[in-house]
Amino acid sequence: MKKTTLALLASAALTVSLSARDQIKIVGSSTVYPFSSAVAEELGATTKYPTPVVESTGSGGGMKLFCAGNNLNTPDITNASRRMKTKEFTLCEKNGVTDITESVIGYDGIAFAQDKSNSSFNVTREQLALAVAAEVPSKDGKSLIANPYKKWSDIDASLPNREIIVYGPPKSSGTRDAFEELVMQHVFKKMSVYTDLYKADKKANKKYKKYSVIRTDGVYVPSGENDNIIVQKLTKNKNAFGIFGFSFLEENEDKLIGSTINGVAPTPDNISSAKYPVSRSLFFYTKNSHKKDVPAMNKYVEMFMSENMIGNNGILTEIGLIPLPESQRTAIRKAVLEGKKLTLDALKH
Repeated sequence: MKKTTLALLASAALTVSLSARDQIKIVGSSTVYPFSSAVAEELGATTKYPTPVVESTGSGGGMKLFCAGNNLNTPDITNASRRMKTKEFTLCEKNGVTDITESVIGYDGIAFAQDKSNSSFNVTREQLALAVAAEVPSKDGKSLIANPYKKWSDIDASLPNREIIVYGPPKSSGTRDAFEELVMQHVFKKMSVYTDLYKADKKANKKYKKYSVIRTDGVYVPSGENDNIIVQKLTKNKNAFGIFGFSFLEENEDKLIGSTINGVAPTPDNISSAKYPVSRSLFFYTKNSHKKDVPAMNKYVEMFMSENMIGNNGILTEIGLIPLPESQRTAIRKAVLEGKKLTLDALKH
């Protein structure tokens, strides 16, 4: 066979491979990963479609991959443990990803947990913020200083005389984004020592408007996108605490115990009612332009949003997902299955 003919056949095969595929590509949040993987396995086991490839890249990392473009080398779906940011939506638009549907699958709490051999630990949201912040108020409260706290009792005498060591998610993680917002920003926006600096010079001191800079002196240890690694570290270092999604705490309740925050324990009821202070919604985002070339996407989305998965007695509740109220599930399911297009205005509200 002539070389030109071989080249043409190879080119044709490449064109086909880039214009359609059976296997869904999914990236994103390590918190959503177990739920997404369970649905992927169910799809592979009960339909004609192959099991989707699910990668744990972190919410931020997943958004970058998802928004990189429309070609079929990019992911079809990205999971997120916090809502898409407006700057991520803008990046998607810039790269031609203009038809996105947002799906909310349920609730999750951010656990602050330790090895089960320890006594119970009670901490306020403010004490937790002061433990991990890069800068904290001076004793007189008039200025900010580099965080000097090495033990919990340094923050408050009522806390144990125990080393502060926290294994937590990296910057690419949606869990870290949510922790920074729900703990640090929530606390520090009410402290004039931070906000006055912003008001004095809004351009130079922008970070103090919503302060969430985490210390980098070895007290907070970024531990990658695999939350199971944090679990392993806690069983080895009994003094340490870990920050991760509630589902990982529930999965490892034989090894770990969650701390109460503001006197409220991380339980499904407390998280779904928002009594637990560090609760958030979980999401996945669908690139609708891929649906015609990746036909399995419709079935996967339909399966994920079904009562069998995210309902009160759904499969995903067995591995830690906390369901939305029924009326909310019904409304969200309808919008998702109709392929409702996400808008920038919607993200701003």
